Amino acid sequence: MTDLLQRVEQNILDRHLLKDGQSVLVAVSGGVDSMTLLHVLQALAMRHRWQLTVGHYNHQLRGRSSNADEKLVRNTAVALKLPFIAGRADVQRFADTSKLSIEMAARKLRHEFFARAARERKISVVPLAHHADDQVELFFLRVLRGAGGEGLAGMKWRSRSPVDDRVTLVRPLLDVTRTELREFAREKKVRFREDATNARLDLPRNRVRNELLPLLRSRYQPALSRTILRLMEIVGAEAEVVGGMAQQWIGSRRGDESQMEVKNWKAKSAKKAETPDFVSCNFNELPIAVQRRVLQSQLAQLGVWVDFDLVEQLRYSSNIPVSVSPGFSVTRNVAGRVNLRAQAPDGFKFNELTVNLSDRAGEVNFNGIKFNWKFESAKKKLSLDQRTGCEYFDAARVGGRIMLRHWRAGDRFQPIGLKSAVKLQDLFMNQKIPRSRRHDLVVAEAAHGGIFWVENLRVSESFKLTPATRRRLVWRWRCASR
Repeated sequence: MTDLLQRVEQNILDRHLLKDGQSVLVAVSGGVDSMTLLHVLQALAMRHRWQLTVGHYNHQLRGRSSNADEKLVRNTAVALKLPFIAGRADVQRFADTSKLSIEMAARKLRHEFFARAARERKISVVPLAHHADDQVELFFLRVLRGAGGEGLAGMKWRSRSPVDDRVTLVRPLLDVTRTELREFAREKKVRFREDATNARLDLPRNRVRNELLPLLRSRYQPALSRTILRLMEIVGAEAEVVGGMAQQWIGSRRGDESQMEVKNWKAKSAKKAETPDFVSCNFNELPIAVQRRVLQSQLAQLGVWVDFDLVEQLRYSSNIPVSVSPGFSVTRNVAGRVNLRAQAPDGFKFNELTVNLSDRAGEVNFNGIKFNWKFESAKKKLSLDQRTGCEYFDAARVGGRIMLRHWRAGDRFQPIGLKSAVKLQDLFMNQKIPRSRRHDLVVAEAAHGGIFWVENLRVSESFKLTPATRRRLVWRWRCASR
């Protein structure tokens, strides 16, 4: 038995990921990671009496390449004499109609397929091929997005499906590197397909993988993966404690059923006769980290997208409504309870338009403004347009899809030259933009988040042209019917 087989088997046993004799639906994309996982589990299946089924989801995003992926996985399942099931959908169309990014739309449909396939076959566990390099990349992506401790902890060895609590997702490869997986595939002659989109630098994860991490490893920390994985474990353990405290505090204010949860927690963790001191605290007396988690938990239960600014607004002020979506706002009362209200602060406009920038050039109208854009090589001599209504951006940083919308409460923007982002409301005040005019102004938001353009303001520091820019986005606008 190879070292990789032994490590994965030990992970499965030590972390109770799979039980002997269990039916298993293996998620296989056709890439080296999931194809290696399939062959590893197949090699161990006889020893543990696992009944494997191969599942593949075709996102239909790469035309013939997507179909070739499905064909490879299907043929591999046949060669291994394993049952095979496939699902497919037009992810691009779903993303457009649902106003989701391609990544979020693909993730939602993929999880729904595997949960549904598992239920139909009375399977409760789905192994995924996420590995150590995925964890490190995810860590830096979340750092750049400003995630908290729970987000920086990364993926867990086992977790519930986000669409069905009856299905468990397990990740037996979380301590295995991409290099080790490729080496196993080479030695065992495992066939797999490369995804050409992995080389595209307009996707944030690819930039982290192909630009940021090599730089950090070569110039700062050769053992970067080991260091970051250790940090993620530490942060995750601490975040779990804070989360437990928050849930117990919330539970102590919910009546008899939740009181029982508190008693169970006391007996299991503290083995003390009295309730932990923090449970009896008022909201404002709780440690700041617990306050934040109390608010995060309640917002998540209400189905509200959680970000740091929203949490801090609620933490600092009670009984003041904060807009969270068209027609809705949230408030936090003095006792710490968060409520969702079917209303919003007056004046805000919530119409928006998702624009696909995949074409080389295009045009669109929004809120009485006519926008047009084109892409050009950064090698081309930059002709500074002296007319108003023209800016240049790093196309890779902006990405292939943007959203045009109006200013929202809590929006932050980093004008070129500033060291950090500031609230748009403060910028509007500094620029002496009349209050009546602010709600009409249009902003352009990149697919992965971050405002790169605001009407009447400078371009964003995060999306400006740099010596590393390979392709420019030429962005023009003029009033059409405002």
